[in-house]
This record gives sequence, C-alpha cells and structure tokens, in this order.
Amino acid sequence: MLIVFTRAIIIYIFLLIVMRLMGKKQLGELQPFEFTITLIAAELACIPMSDTQVPILYGLVPIFTLFVVEFCLTKIVKHSLKMRKLINGRPVIVITPEGIDFKAINKLDMTVHDIMESIRAKDFTSPEEIEWAIIETNGDMSVVPKSANRPLTVSDMQLTAEQPKLPYSVICEGKRMSKNIQTCNIDEKDIDKLIGKYNLRQEDVLLMLVTGGEDFYLQPKHGKFIAGKLSEEVG
Repeated sequence: MLIVFTRAIIIYIFLLIVMRLMGKKQLGELQPFEFTITLIAAELACIPMSDTQVPILYGLVPIFTLFVVEFCLTKIVKHSLKMRKLINGRPVIVITPEGIDFKAINKLDMTVHDIMESIRAKDFTSPEEIEWAIIETNGDMSVVPKSANRPLTVSDMQLTAEQPKLPYSVICEGKRMSKNIQTCNIDEKDIDKLIGKYNLRQEDVLLMLVTGGEDFYLQPKHGKFIAGKLSEEVG
C-alpha cells in the first residue's frame, strides 16, 4: 500500500511539473493537439500509478516524450503559418451583419442551439445584437457587438434601466416550438402571416425569436435577417 502511495505522489509531481512547463492555458483555451496530449498524458499516468507491476519509468518516460512532442509542435505552429492552419485549423465566421451563416454552422457541425448558447454565454440574447461572431480554433466564440450594443453603464447615460426581456425561439431550424409560442402568448397564425409575407416556408427559417410577445428576429437559412414588431407586420 505504501508503494502505491509513493508511486502516486511521484507521478503526480512529475505530471504537475510537465503541465506547468506546457503553459498556463485553461482547458477551454487548449488547441486540439494540446488537448489530445493532455488526455493521453493523464491516461499514461494512471497505469503505473495503479499497477505496481508496471515499472514507474514506463509512465514517466512516455509523459516526458509527450512533453517534448508538445514543445516541438508549439514551436512549429509559432513560426509556420501553414503548419498552424494544418494543425489548429482556421477561425470560422458564424454570424455576419446579415445574421447567422447557415453554411458556416453546417460546416462546423453546429446547431442553432449551440450558437444561441454561445452568445448567451457572452451576455447577448439575440444574434441581432451582434455584428460578427467567430468560432476560434480552440472552440471558443469571439463576439463583436453592434455599436448600439457595446457595453455602456446606465449611470453614464443617466437613464433608468428597463427590465430586460428574454427572447424565445418560436421556430428553430425549420421546427416550430409550440411551448414557447404559448409562453409568448402569440397566435400561431401571426407567425404564418409573417413568414408568408417574406415568401418563406417554415422549413426555410433558420431561427425566429420573439421578445415580449412583440419584437421579433427572423433569420432565413439564406439571406439577411429581418427584425421588427409583430403588430406592425401582421396587424
């Protein structure tokens, strides 16, 4: 038992040193090759830690080898643009001034739900508030908000803040969200009139949001988004 305890301490310290040498990036900031090496190193550390029949060097040497590989790859991608693109990939623009890029999210094998979750994590509630959104090579989303939506405190403008309203998805990737429509307290016929007004079928709609039962954001699969008030469009 003491042997297992000692081996675990040695491997832990060695792995900690290696991870420190690899840098201080958080897990979500790791490039694909860095994340892969981290997973393999963790698996290699478990084998000699739990099995006393395996020499401890059988765990330390592969971990050190992975560190050397990671160090070399980091130097290569730092000095070679072609290798950087090959190993890390390229950033992909998923939201443009025209709205969500359907082809781009398909290329990334992402859904509209993934995009909405990512922009909410950036403190936005609708693609309408965003000028550009880019999926970086580490999988994180970078957002450039529209001028009107850039951070500004209420005290700077000396205004009374209004209670923010949550937008609800009423159509997502061509599918109608009946429960959200009921929550918004709007008539489904108004939705049909709206998309019909712009010569769209339900399956042509990538995303439709309704805020406060009145303001809407309509993103076709192809073309620029449409925003406005339901009462003005179908009234």
